[in-house]
Amino acid sequence: MTDAAAAPDLTIRDVAPGDETAVRNLVASAFPSEMEARLVHKLRHCGALVLEQVAVEDGGAIVGHIAYSQVTPASVGQGQELQIACLAPVSVVPDRQRKGIGSALIRASLERLKELGEDLVLVLGPPSYYPRFGFDSALARKVQGPYAGDAFMALALSERGARDLPIEVAFATPFEEFE
Repeated sequence: MTDAAAAPDLTIRDVAPGDETAVRNLVASAFPSEMEARLVHKLRHCGALVLEQVAVEDGGAIVGHIAYSQVTPASVGQGQELQIACLAPVSVVPDRQRKGIGSALIRASLERLKELGEDLVLVLGPPSYYPRFGFDSALARKVQGPYAGDAFMALALSERGARDLPIEVAFATPFEEFE
């Protein structure tokens, strides 16, 4: 999969077993602390990842990464059957940021999540960035969990994802470091 409009020399693919060190280094370089790299490592090794993809340039260099972890409906009711994922984090090597790689990763991975049957995606991030992909803080107000405010946004990937709310959710254990 590629997002030709954003980066014609880019391929989006699932993470392969040999990518772990490159992904760790990439994520660590994209953020001011090691917290996000530790989060990805912990989510991967506790089995909480629903989808993990990388953006690869024609020469084979991994220049971007995105991860989605499972979010568990914690309340009994109509939303109990929802498949919910959390986008965290999306990372691009510093010298390639603001060139469409993160956008390409987000668009491609959201399509893949639809194929996988996910109903709802949650994200905690800049309200100036994520709405361009359809994320909405008003929808997220129907999701009760450890996060709130305009930076907490949701995107329904299915009719059920918009309809079967409100719901209370629990994030994967590694997120406790961010609460």
